[in-house]
Amino acid sequence: MEREAILEEFRAAEAYLEGHFILSSGRHSAVYLQCARVLMDPRRSERLCRALAERLRAQGLAQGIELVVSPAMGGVIVGYEMGRQLGVPAIFAERVDGRLTLRRGFAINPAQRILMVEDVVTTGLSSRETLELIRAHGGEPVAAAALVDRSAGAVDLGVPFVALLAIDAPSFAPDAVPDWLARIPAEKPGSRHLKAGRSG
Repeated sequence: MEREAILEEFRAAEAYLEGHFILSSGRHSAVYLQCARVLMDPRRSERLCRALAERLRAQGLAQGIELVVSPAMGGVIVGYEMGRQLGVPAIFAERVDGRLTLRRGFAINPAQRILMVEDVVTTGLSSRETLELIRAHGGEPVAAAALVDRSAGAVDLGVPFVALLAIDAPSFAPDAVPDWLARIPAEKPGSRHLKAGRSG
């Protein structure tokens, strides 16, 4: 799937937003990709995740994967669909008292070869937390994948990382928001910060 076709999937879902947004990481940006809107259509989810699975296969990273693990909430749907595309089970980690953990009877077997999947990677914080959780349970993370890499290839997760779409959309720390962006009222469309703004 070519870049323009991928972007068109986001635009058609009204998921490519421009304005002033506070990301789940707490950083500020003029661009927000609302993957939940893209993934609400099962056919669109299938198309995008099939293309991502094809990229993993093309790079030799899909062979031997036994389990997909994602962080909730954003990674739940994309993780499930990636598991379906790769023909393996998919589970997710949840935050309990601020820390990712496995619940609902989910388990990771020792030395199990695992793909970690996210919807969007910006700083890589939740991805790294998920990878640490996998290792803590004895799993072997062999690769990471995401629909969108907002770091434009700059993030380092310590394992091979494949994204369907890489965008160069700068984000700024709360104390370093440029004047041109600060003049636009901020919205919080993400899943972690819902105290103000719209829920997206």
